[in-house]
Amino acid sequence: MMASAHVPVLAQEAVAALAIHSDGVYVDATFGRGGHSRLILEQLGPHGRLVALDRDPDAIRAGAALQDARMTLTQRAFSQLDAVLNELGLSQVNGILLDIGVSSPQLDDATRGFSFRFDAPLDMRMDPGSGLSAADWLAVASEGEISEVIRSYGEERFAKSIARAIVAARQKETLGSTGQLASLIASTVKWREPGQHPATRSFQAIRIYINRELEELNTVLPQCVDRLQPEGRLAVISFHSLEDRIVKRFLRDEAQGEQAPARLPIQAALLKPGRLRLVGRAQRASAEEVAVNPRARSAVLRVAEKRSEAA
Repeated sequence: MMASAHVPVLAQEAVAALAIHSDGVYVDATFGRGGHSRLILEQLGPHGRLVALDRDPDAIRAGAALQDARMTLTQRAFSQLDAVLNELGLSQVNGILLDIGVSSPQLDDATRGFSFRFDAPLDMRMDPGSGLSAADWLAVASEGEISEVIRSYGEERFAKSIARAIVAARQKETLGSTGQLASLIASTVKWREPGQHPATRSFQAIRIYINRELEELNTVLPQCVDRLQPEGRLAVISFHSLEDRIVKRFLRDEAQGEQAPARLPIQAALLKPGRLRLVGRAQRASAEEVAVNPRARSAVLRVAEKRSEAA
């Protein structure tokens, strides 16, 4: 099955939040199918520059069609932002955009193994050429490890039962397809929220673990602040509560700056001030956008600006 076209969520809002200067330097750290990058390029002048990253080789191949001398597109995970900018000789940039999580083409292309909607090889890697596939990991992980991943990353109440069923099943046959795993979970989980497939939380959890998505996010956020010029903007779109929690706390802590320990008298002047200023409140997709693209329902956009004194 061919991957569907990717419709970026909150695209206009996220790009507007970057407050683009025509001759500025910007980073689209999650290129996908180039929806955000195209909008950024539309606002850049001839001397502007865009650096785009994605670890998915399909995204890089799709991006080859977007031929623009102002854009540099490279296959790298966004946790390698520092290295990429160093290689390009860029010390700081005017804005960075992160659109976290899995993309529609990844979900809709059966061969990628992200979705239980198709019976396909159980892969789930955003970069199929790197690391263990979901099938390989499930073949060797302990019951406790599987349970912890599904509970922590999927917030799945039946994690122990699912892990036990996986370990028992793999002793009889290899769990090599999405259909096998989805059927096994469905037969194990006897109750689920209306309208939600029993395997939804488990597939999400395994995908997050296989791709180290939360670790990647925790790694890139400090790099983003370091690389922003004073008054540069960071815009982050997240779709999962665990991701949004990380983003919200990071931006809040960077805005508050160093805090004195409780009941310890330390002069405020001795504490490091916050490097960021929060810009507006968290934004969500409009009812109109959700009607057109249901995957926008859980999206949250948070924006912050680097303080001019935090060079």
